[in-house]
Order: sequence, then C-alpha cells, then structure tokens
Amino acid sequence: MRTSMEQLGDVGRYIREQRRQAELSLRKLASQAGVSNPYLSQIERGLRQPSARILKDIAKALRISAETLYVRAGILDEEAEASDLQVGILRDPHLTERQKQVLIDVYRSFRADGAAHGSTDRHATDRKEHP
Repeated sequence: MRTSMEQLGDVGRYIREQRRQAELSLRKLASQAGVSNPYLSQIERGLRQPSARILKDIAKALRISAETLYVRAGILDEEAEASDLQVGILRDPHLTERQKQVLIDVYRSFRADGAAHGSTDRHATDRKEHP
C-alpha cells in the first residue's frame, strides 16, 4: 500500500511527464486548467494534494483520462476498475470534494461487505422475493 506522500509524488510526476509530452509549459497548462503557476508547480513536485475537480481540469487540459489521475492520486483504487457510479460521483459539480469521497467510501464498504458475505445473501434475498 502506497502512502499518501508517495501518491502525491506519483501523480505530480505523472502530470509533469504528460505536460512535457504534450509540449506544454507549466504556465500554459496552469492557464488551461484554471490554476496558478505556483500551485501547479507544487502539485508536480508532490507538495500539494489536488482535489478531484482540479485533477479533472488538469486531465482535460492534458487531454487524458481523469480516472487515470484519480487512480494515481489514490482517489480510485487501481485494482478495482472505476464503476460508472464512482465516476459519476466524482464528476458531479453539486457535491463538495468531501461529500464525493465519503460517498465513494460508503459505496466501497458496501461492496466489500457484499463480497464478504458471498452469494448466500443473494440467494436468501432471491428466495424472499420469489417464493
């Protein structure tokens, strides 16, 4: 399991690498993503943890998948493919970043609980619904 600091550095290095491949200056990417030059520089150096919205804006400016940045930042699990529900939550402009993270955490806990109980609960539910 990677630490929060490792994830910050990883997403920052990845953003810098993508920016350089796109032949964009730090100033140009910052402008396109709607963030300040110093803030983007701090993200690239792993000193700041950007919100999901900022990552989405950076991804859009770089023309890459926002989900890729979410995984690198630790917002989405790498092993588990992002569900449509998780992506929808992250894209919802009416939720705060904290609300988005809480909803995803609750969803993951329900999924893990369901997987831990296996198919026995599903069969019991099926019997109740279809006597």
